[in-house]
Amino acid sequence: MSAQGTPSAAARMAGTSKQTSTATPKGAWTIVFLLFLLMVVNFADKIVVGLAGVPIMTDLKLEPAQFGLLGSSFFFLFSISAIVVGFLVNKVATRYVLLTLAVVWALAQFPMVGTVSFSTLLICRIVLGAGEGPAASVATHAIYKWFPDEKRTLPTAVLTQGSAFGVILAVPALNWVIVNHSWHYAFGALGVVGLIWVCAWLALGKEGPLEDTQALAVSEPKIPYIRLLTSRTFLGCVIATFGAYWALSLGLTWFTSFIVKGLGFSQSDAGWISILPWVFGATIVILTGWISQVMMVRGYTTRMSRGVLGSVPLIIGGLILTTMPHMQGAGLQIALLVVGSGLCGAIYVVCPPMLGEFTPASQRGAILAIYGALYTLSGIIAPYVMGKVIERAGSMIDGYMTGFTINAVIMIGSGVVGLLLLWPNSEKARLTRGAAVQTAPLKRAVSPT
Repeated sequence: MSAQGTPSAAARMAGTSKQTSTATPKGAWTIVFLLFLLMVVNFADKIVVGLAGVPIMTDLKLEPAQFGLLGSSFFFLFSISAIVVGFLVNKVATRYVLLTLAVVWALAQFPMVGTVSFSTLLICRIVLGAGEGPAASVATHAIYKWFPDEKRTLPTAVLTQGSAFGVILAVPALNWVIVNHSWHYAFGALGVVGLIWVCAWLALGKEGPLEDTQALAVSEPKIPYIRLLTSRTFLGCVIATFGAYWALSLGLTWFTSFIVKGLGFSQSDAGWISILPWVFGATIVILTGWISQVMMVRGYTTRMSRGVLGSVPLIIGGLILTTMPHMQGAGLQIALLVVGSGLCGAIYVVCPPMLGEFTPASQRGAILAIYGALYTLSGIIAPYVMGKVIERAGSMIDGYMTGFTINAVIMIGSGVVGLLLLWPNSEKARLTRGAAVQTAPLKRAVSPT
């Protein structure tokens, strides 16, 4: 790598050689597609409360702070369950764990089909969050059993696309149910879709052949979890994605309400407008995955092809959101919100592969889960903060603008931290050396004399 960051010819040749070192097993992309569909269901489950926000608030007579609490409740057990299940998949096949999680999601939706109280809705969202908390990290861990490190960015991008398509596909369908029938039936429809995915996974889901986690737990060197969790790249991933998820959780909970109550659109129109950030975000996600993989083939370090590529869009997106309160016109404000928040998608593509670079496979499930558990804490905070800000503002539109400005500042700060801390290539070398030093005395102690 030259001082200017351009890879040398030798580096490019080494990078190209590395890319062809391991073949992708047959059936790998079938698993990616099934897990993509899992994430479609996952995010459809997440978005339904935000999409039905206005009728829910009207029917249950909720104040903005109460609705913010409802949005936050999804994340109350999200992180705890993610960590617990993350350690579990170090020993248990991901096929069965994913099956169990999907069953929980489906069953948690059906109580809302009938008349419900705020308390019942709150409890069901907490249960749903507990079931969905481990989903992304377990699905990523499952995919990495099918792809070698140098080929993981693109399947990670496809998996991440499930979040965008979950909203793009679900919003018009669920909004039609909400407008023409009832928000109650929207929850029931999601429960049925969840059970359909369970049947598909039972028929086609398999465990990846590239890694035997139990065998690797015996054969490969372990790195103490405290060293992995305090590594600068792990901390950088958590902080950077925390800022991105702040924007995402606001989009899930408050975007449709902003369109209806803040800008005056109808519920029907708001359903279509609510798709826009996810369409743009999906484009960013797939472009990031493709560009990252191309850069790696051409010999760029993962510092550049993953760390910088993921952090810079966060900063740019935050700067765009800071201009929203100073612009006039609903169309322009929506465009700024769509572009600013949509740029966050880049960080989701690059962080899991970065963590996978330096984490032993037998520990990877737990590390990905802890990473997810920590950054999704912003999902507890952001919706409730927005609700309180709206409640205390002089007008509803002023409250929304203040909330989006807070979002912008958090995005910029987290992006800068990511830019400073994300060095996965050097992290791998440092942690591997440390593990080798720690295992050397043990090998000498047990060797025959």
